[in-house]
Amino acid sequence: MQLTGDRFTAETAIFGNDIATLPNFPAEIRAPQGTLPGVSSFQLHFASFDIVTPGDVPDVLVAMNPAALKANLRDLPRGGVIIVDTADFTKRNLAKIGWASNPLEDGTLANYSVHALDLTGLATGAVAEFELSRKDSSRTKNMFALGLLSWLYSRPTEGTERFLAEKFAKKPQIRDANIAAFKAGYAYGETTEVFEVQYHVEPAPMPKGRYRQVSGNLATAYGLMVGAEKAGMQLFLGSYPITPASDILHELSRRKDVGVMTFQAEDEIAAVGAAIGASFAGALGMTSTSGPGVALKSEAIGLAVMTELPLVVVNVQRSGPSTGMPTKTEQADLVQSIWGRNGEAPVPVLAAKSSTDCFDTAVEACRIAVKYRTPVIMLSDGYLANGAEPWKIPDLDTIEPIEPNFATEMNGEVDGKPHFMPYERDPETLARAWAIPGTPGLEHRIGASRRPPARATCRTTPTITS
Repeated sequence: MQLTGDRFTAETAIFGNDIATLPNFPAEIRAPQGTLPGVSSFQLHFASFDIVTPGDVPDVLVAMNPAALKANLRDLPRGGVIIVDTADFTKRNLAKIGWASNPLEDGTLANYSVHALDLTGLATGAVAEFELSRKDSSRTKNMFALGLLSWLYSRPTEGTERFLAEKFAKKPQIRDANIAAFKAGYAYGETTEVFEVQYHVEPAPMPKGRYRQVSGNLATAYGLMVGAEKAGMQLFLGSYPITPASDILHELSRRKDVGVMTFQAEDEIAAVGAAIGASFAGALGMTSTSGPGVALKSEAIGLAVMTELPLVVVNVQRSGPSTGMPTKTEQADLVQSIWGRNGEAPVPVLAAKSSTDCFDTAVEACRIAVKYRTPVIMLSDGYLANGAEPWKIPDLDTIEPIEPNFATEMNGEVDGKPHFMPYERDPETLARAWAIPGTPGLEHRIGASRRPPARATCRTTPTITS
């Protein structure tokens, strides 16, 4: 369903509509097939004008099984359109979700415009010539549904056909079957007159420029790369995979071509420790995580505060305490981000307002971290991370450079002799001097002060009883 929704979104973005998406993943690990906890959905809101959310209620619900219908029916307003695959409406599947009777037959859906179609059967028939297994044949129902929706909303088809040809280039049988199912779905809508209307949504007026579809995590990764580039520093990401932030690590790990270095650590603490070490060595250290990871990184963030080293911490928030619900969004970590450290350890906290704003927020986080020699926490969330919007690709020449101003000479005296003072303040920013290890004459040590352990004493008062 995620692939199907992503393809419909891509074609809609190419057409020129404004878009906002809401991918919704099951929080449970391997929920039983056909049950309510296992439902995966993809909601897309598109229009001929500026929009800012994926919408509260859908106009059209495409349900591929009974569980998908029941899980999302309450969001559909009266009179909404339901396109439902009848293939899985068996007594067994209905019983899994607590329906004693078939809602397609008992009047449950009387207030909706229902199109009950055997999408699985139609798709299987469309790909019969390719002699696929029963399982592979039935999987093409998603492409059949995508073709049907593409006709219903007058979406272009060339991009999806090209995408399928490239994705399954090494499996020509699967490639040709999926393309055939997609075309069959489009033809079904065009020729059967099952639907009374076909919708035409005009392109949205937008400032001239070059646009692309971008998710919040992808925009964050691009922003971090641009921030490091504008500072003339190598980007180092120390990270431990965690939903919903992992896509940042995935994207940056692919960018060795522009000098990005990524380190997948064994845990959250090692990840942030490596990032702090990279900053000490003169790179721009960053780490990406979610709420549970921020809790584990808090002591190391305090170390970066005390040593006054640049560090960007990207917190893609998710729902619940502890490990919580990884695929459900919640802006749950604001208080933790502002106050969640020991002692006097304030840090700047920036929050993105949209998926595309993640780019600008990431660049600004890099700027503040480098200019003021401080950790910066950037807040995103699962909704922004996975959602997509049209993004006008910026002119990088318009983004102001970030000056690291590395120390290159002595800045003080000790006993009348020139000496490097690593904590000497810049009169304008109050940031400390930052000398890269190996700079001649500027050898120094920084670190957190630590009191020696006190000598333990023990007093006892013996009591003897009989």
